[in-house]
This record gives sequence, structure tokens and C-alpha cells, in this order.
Amino acid sequence: MLALFDLDNTLIDRREGLADWARGFVRSRHLPAGAESAICERLRERAYPADFVHLRVALGLNDDPGDLWREYVEGIARSVRCFPGVQEGIEALRDAGWTLGIATNGAGEIQRAKLSATGLASLFNGIAISEEIGVRKPAYEHFEAAAELCGTGLHTGGWMVGDGPETDMGGGRAAGLRTAWVSNGRRWTNGLREPDVVGRGVTEAIEVILSAAG
Repeated sequence: MLALFDLDNTLIDRREGLADWARGFVRSRHLPAGAESAICERLRERAYPADFVHLRVALGLNDDPGDLWREYVEGIARSVRCFPGVQEGIEALRDAGWTLGIATNGAGEIQRAKLSATGLASLFNGIAISEEIGVRKPAYEHFEAAAELCGTGLHTGGWMVGDGPETDMGGGRAAGLRTAWVSNGRRWTNGLREPDVVGRGVTEAIEVILSAAG
């Protein structure tokens, strides 16, 4: 059985990792009040090198944008953490014979840095990152590429586990996958078809899909 997982705010706590990095960066540069909020707002959803061209000007920095990007990649890799129980849940799926993949939007360099730093990279059969494969979720082709990188195909069915109603749940369903939404304390978005299962966190979602397949 195939299970594809989103990365940010599904397996790892990107929000807290970003906030932690931003606080340290602002302190180290002695930036004024409001700088931390400006950084987090700009990078809230995703971060790419071009964002640091903007932040360099907005924050009045003299650093080369490329240097700022590299500082961010290294800092975020140190700051992010898996949610509790993630590695144990993924290993339980592996032990049960599941084929596991990552299906994430974002820049390849930062996403791979986070996967490596958290020890997740080695637990998955395939890793599909939008910048590397040239297509973003919720496009069908993203899920198709993720399945192929895992050595299988969407025709075999499986699950998409993630926190994004449109990108993960809508995209996964359109790709023929069952869907497990990681709510992180939120209510389901009105107007969208509900996912097959809802978990308060990813470990609960894993428990549910394991039970459904048993």
C-alpha cells in the first residue's frame, strides 16, 4: 500500500521552526521591532531564494541575498523538529509493508535540508519536491511523480496524508488516493469535500489508516 505525506506542518513543525529561526536572526542582527513579524509573514507559506532579495531591502540589510538564503537553509534545518511520534508512526507503516513517499511543495535545497536534519529522508522510498519535479500540488502530475519515485503508480491506489485542504486533500483525491487530513486544531474548510479521515495530528492519522488497512 502506498502512503504519500506532505512535509511542512504535517511531519515537521515548520511554523515553530520558522518562528525560532526568525527570533534568533533578528537578535543576531539587532533588527528593530517588527522585523520578526515581517520575516515570518514573508516566509509563512514557502521560502525561495527570491524572498531574500525582498527581505534584504525590507530589513535594510547589506548581505548578499544568496548568503541570506544559505543562512536561512542552515538555520531552519537546525530549528525544525518532527512532531512527537512521527518517526515511530512512519516506522510502523514501514514494518507493515507500506511504500512511503514525500509529496511536498517548496524549494529542493531547503526541503531536503529539513528531511536530512530530522532523520526522515532515509525512511521514505521516494521524495517528490515541486521545484525538482517541475510541478506543484494539487496538480495530478505531482502525485503521479511521487508515486513513480516510490517505484509504483497511482493505479495501485493508496493514501495522501497532509494538512492542506486544497493541495493535499483535493489534489490527493483527484489523483485517486484516499485522504487523511491532519487538522492541527482546525475545523474542515466549508465548501470542500471532506477527507476520508481526520486526525488531530499526523500520528493519529497514521493510526487510522493502519487500522483501515488492517
